[in-house]
Amino acid sequence: MKSIYSKIGLVVPAMLVLAMACKKYLEPAPVSSFSPDYVFSNVPNAQKALLGVYQDLAGDNGYGIRISMYFPYDNDEMIGIHQIGDNDRGDIAHYNANAGNGQINAPWSQLYQGIERANICIYYIPKMDMYTSGTTQQVGELKRLYGEALTLRAQYYLELVRDWGDVPVQWVPSAMMDNVFQAKTDRDTIYNHLLNDLLTAEGLVPWRTEIAALGDPADERITKGAVKGLRARIAMYRGGYSLRRASSSYGQVMARPSDYIAYYKIAHDECSDLMGHREQHTLNTTFQSVFKDALDAHTSDKAGEVMFQVAMAGGAGSYDSKLGYYDGVKVNASLTGNSAIGVLPTYYYLFDSTDSRRDVTCAAYEVNKDLTTLAMHPPTTLVEAKFRRDWISNPTQMTSTAQYYGINWPIQRFSDILLMFAETDNEMNGAPSAAAVSAFEEVRKRGYGKNAGAIGTTPTDHDGFFRAIVKERSLEFGGEGIRKFDLIRWNLLGQRLAEAKADLTAMSKRSGTFAGVYANNALDFSKLPDSMVYSKASTSPTGLVLRNSLYAPRAGLLPAAGDSMILWVSKSVANVLNLSGSSNGYAFYFKANHSELLPIPQPALDANYNLKQDYGY
Repeated sequence: MKSIYSKIGLVVPAMLVLAMACKKYLEPAPVSSFSPDYVFSNVPNAQKALLGVYQDLAGDNGYGIRISMYFPYDNDEMIGIHQIGDNDRGDIAHYNANAGNGQINAPWSQLYQGIERANICIYYIPKMDMYTSGTTQQVGELKRLYGEALTLRAQYYLELVRDWGDVPVQWVPSAMMDNVFQAKTDRDTIYNHLLNDLLTAEGLVPWRTEIAALGDPADERITKGAVKGLRARIAMYRGGYSLRRASSSYGQVMARPSDYIAYYKIAHDECSDLMGHREQHTLNTTFQSVFKDALDAHTSDKAGEVMFQVAMAGGAGSYDSKLGYYDGVKVNASLTGNSAIGVLPTYYYLFDSTDSRRDVTCAAYEVNKDLTTLAMHPPTTLVEAKFRRDWISNPTQMTSTAQYYGINWPIQRFSDILLMFAETDNEMNGAPSAAAVSAFEEVRKRGYGKNAGAIGTTPTDHDGFFRAIVKERSLEFGGEGIRKFDLIRWNLLGQRLAEAKADLTAMSKRSGTFAGVYANNALDFSKLPDSMVYSKASTSPTGLVLRNSLYAPRAGLLPAAGDSMILWVSKSVANVLNLSGSSNGYAFYFKANHSELLPIPQPALDANYNLKQDYGY
């Protein structure tokens, strides 16, 4: 699958418009340093300007690494493997970031750059003569571009709000404003504006199959399904909890609006409509195929399960991603990679033994450069593995010293639509309807290879079904940058971090079961094996054949010829905690009603005298 990007120009806000050509359908070389009057004088140049808006999703300061792999951790699934006190990604992960942190200013700036570029397109495209008086094809394409620009701006603002809360807002290009030094706008006002924008965009952007019929890269450009899915997601955040400033002496608080059900209904209706268009988007046959056979293999997603993804310009660091290098399976010798997102042992055991999602989401092995398995990893060094180097279809990646592999970042999948529908239905009705149960079970059954008998009994009371949703979203979306923000909108982040610490302590002592009501209460930590015996086999998906069960005591089994053995569940599990704060320090500095948001970066405060640091610092 070719990326929508090939050549990249440069944008100067309001005066110059970035121009970018697309291998698929924009053949001319990009223009640069042209005025808006020139760029928005014809459809091809307007297309290039719009593709420039897409650009700021990608790269190191976008979803290429920082937003996708620094900001979502620590959570109750995974941990950022970095030291506390580094004034860098370690402090972000462990809730110790301050305004001078070295990794937060560039993403903040790039998100606002994306908004500025979107604002330019949103302002100028409808003013083009061809927008109303062009040919049918010209009018259709310009309306599509306008809808895409509205949607991209919404994605940029959503990321700003969920990371920083209330933020400065502008809806027109900077050149059109009397004062660009804006104070914060309340997030509810921002969300409401975005919901209205996306409703407009729905009527402008074609469905996925309509775009495919034009020969365009339907997997990477925004379609109607992506617009509707994003509108549903924003409605969920609008109706959820978030850290808010308070006028009382009690300070900032986690709160949600009293009319939250109205926003859940918006999400419910959007998801319901999408579920009625299975010819556009549906689930892949297997969970593994979403990642191994599509995203990691750089091929098209035939089912349309990945509804909105960030296109990465393979080989270009500024617009590429480090997926598969920063995270994922290690490669031996000099090509180790970072494997910097660690899986909590307790999250690994949240999966039942027959849940196929476990060995896609979590990796317990590392490989040689020829893709043969080098060794099995114990629970303390499990890594997030949906994006992994050994699944990339190009074998030269295994011998390359590069850090950029061109793997796209999935912003939304169809399984999210099904689970949002189920969640909102439960909240609106006080209990799940048959349709909600069916949507929930569709996701769950796919995880179990469509074995309906393996998924257990779905609760039909409100609280039980909500707990099932909380757990299922963890099993389905681990490592996709969703979990931390789900827990925040449910006001469960502090609770689940505390429960994860208790779970890890109990596992290290080999006593008790999972804490809380959101995990696998049936699993007795004392029944887990102290060590694992394994052999290597190329026919296995992980390159390993396990000689004893991961879910039962080893019962005296010893390695045979050709086997290896490693420690499994032991006191070393507690090392993940590092409660002394001397090392990784899992979520060590988290403080409720404080740490749910990042601090505004100091350069942004210095540049804007109307901007105030309220929380997150």
